[in-house]
Amino acid sequence: MKIALMDSGIGLLAAAAAVRRLRPDADLVVSSDPDGMPWGPRTPADLTERALAVARAAAAHRPDALIVACNTATVHALDAVRAELEPGIPVIGTVPAIKPAAAAGGRVAIWATPATTGSTYQRGLIRDFATGARVTEVPCPGLADAVEQADDAAVTAAVAAAAALTPADVTDVVLGCTHYELVEGSIRAALAARTQGVEPIYHGSAEPVAVQALRRLGVLPEPGLPRTGRLVVLRSGREGTLPAAALAYAEGRSLAGQGAPVG
Repeated sequence: MKIALMDSGIGLLAAAAAVRRLRPDADLVVSSDPDGMPWGPRTPADLTERALAVARAAAAHRPDALIVACNTATVHALDAVRAELEPGIPVIGTVPAIKPAAAAGGRVAIWATPATTGSTYQRGLIRDFATGARVTEVPCPGLADAVEQADDAAVTAAVAAAAALTPADVTDVVLGCTHYELVEGSIRAALAARTQGVEPIYHGSAEPVAVQALRRLGVLPEPGLPRTGRLVVLRSGREGTLPAAALAYAEGRSLAGQGAPVG
């Protein structure tokens, strides 16, 4: 079994690590776009073209499924990627976990990029799935870029700014960008100070999207299997190595532990 994941940068690490954890026997193809990132500031048409190129590079390795491990690409390019690759390759998008976060009708904060915050897409998810909750949209300018560069000082500053915009009585936090899951520990620490130690529930997308990919393939998670899965790294279509910044995160180190070259 082979599962591909795509993103502009290292935000895909969280979902890749989740797939590796659930199915240690699965081969992975991680396809990113260092030549064209970040995708967020691009026009939807331009972003779609970049995403299609990254998807095609992954598809050339004949995966059994492709995860679009990027919220922005899911919003703008998922339909185009599906139109090109399905039904031969099932394509799974990444949606912020607003529905489960709002299920209990609590006080929900959605951390997302400035482009996603207040967007028609996110407002639609809130309208459809969070009508019984009190929702605060929290823009996180610079956080994804800081994570991408593994810049600890910039991460700390961006997290602190977003925490200051998060209500102190929040019960649930949605990590609405795949990059944010890589620094969940920093986010938890910042919000613990703000909420006076009453820890909210955190909702990411990495594990749910990994489970959904396995479900689409008709297989179950089997984390006890031998760790035999191989890893192929594609960077703007070229076979290469994990970026050095990946090693700053546990998810990247877990993939590198499978013999992936890092450079």
